[in-house]
Amino acid sequence: MNAFIAGVGESPLGKTPDLNAMNLQHAAALAALADAGLTLAEVDGLLTTPIRVAQWAMPVGMVAQGLGIRPGYLATLDVAGASGTAMVHHAAMAVATGQAKTVLCVAGQNQLTNVSRDATVAQLASVGWAHPEYEAPYGPLIPTLYALVAQRHMHEYGTTPEQLAEVAVAIRGHAALNPLAHKREPITVADVLASKMITTPLHMLDCAIVSDGAAAFVVTAHPGKKKPVKLLGQGYGFTHAYIGEHDNIATTGAVQSGREAFAMAGVTPADIDVAQLYDCFTITVIAELEDLGFCPKGEGGRFVEGGRIRLGGELPVTTHGGLLSAAHPGLAGGMFHVVEAVRQLRGECGARQVRDAELALAHGNGGIIGIHCTLILGNA
Repeated sequence: MNAFIAGVGESPLGKTPDLNAMNLQHAAALAALADAGLTLAEVDGLLTTPIRVAQWAMPVGMVAQGLGIRPGYLATLDVAGASGTAMVHHAAMAVATGQAKTVLCVAGQNQLTNVSRDATVAQLASVGWAHPEYEAPYGPLIPTLYALVAQRHMHEYGTTPEQLAEVAVAIRGHAALNPLAHKREPITVADVLASKMITTPLHMLDCAIVSDGAAAFVVTAHPGKKKPVKLLGQGYGFTHAYIGEHDNIATTGAVQSGREAFAMAGVTPADIDVAQLYDCFTITVIAELEDLGFCPKGEGGRFVEGGRIRLGGELPVTTHGGLLSAAHPGLAGGMFHVVEAVRQLRGECGARQVRDAELALAHGNGGIIGIHCTLILGNA
């Protein structure tokens, strides 16, 4: 597919009380366009996601109006946490089929300032992630539903709380090297295990943060002014809508999405230099490592030990700090994984740069491990 990510950018991250959702998206959009050497006047395609902090009945229309553009191709995309990676594919298809020449993908909101962390957790519990008859009456939070995945994984494979904690420690270490990251203070395995228990076995530091922020990238038919990054392969995987309907909750739809993405790109997991894995919870990363083929099923806990997923390790994972430490402003969270993959392939990440990175994987996970989108990106 002849499509390039020509520019990437983000807004300020963390807590930004003076910036609303439109301000944040505007800042990210301009940053990505400047990175690509383009202007708003050249944008003829637009993709965004819904937001939860304002009543935008027509999100893509609101964003187009806020940016002052009238694109001929536009859509509001919602594949939950897989939206960030899916955006690249949808934009690439529009470019490849001639529906647009320059597609701006932008999303984000002031989730932390507008709602707060505790209120966000409560809000998410009320929007339908639990089965209305069989799960919701018991009042589970999103962490509760992911805890089921962790409990099953620990039961089947012997995964330990210390191994879960190592994921959080590794990714926080990467965030410490990212000047924009929301949480940069180093943590240890002991810190994770001592943090507040949210829902057994997930502690506070096993769970994603809540942030203000927005991210953007520009997909075009031409490489842009910087080192070209091309979409080499993508795949989707779907297993269930509600976690109680899944026949094997220790395994995710990444099995399918990864298989399809690797086949299209003509590469294998062993070829990947850096993996930007969706990290809403520490157990998610361990399951994705297995299901994407980086290690055998059941070996994810042991795989993350010994610094293997840290910078300098065998497979650096989520090198910007991810949802656990860098930024998580809602559906836009997975877009930062794409932004980081592009920068790693360009060699622009400074202290957190993976040496000689030529192939990157970016993966999005939506719902309660229900829907997945995997991208393979490479230097064209």
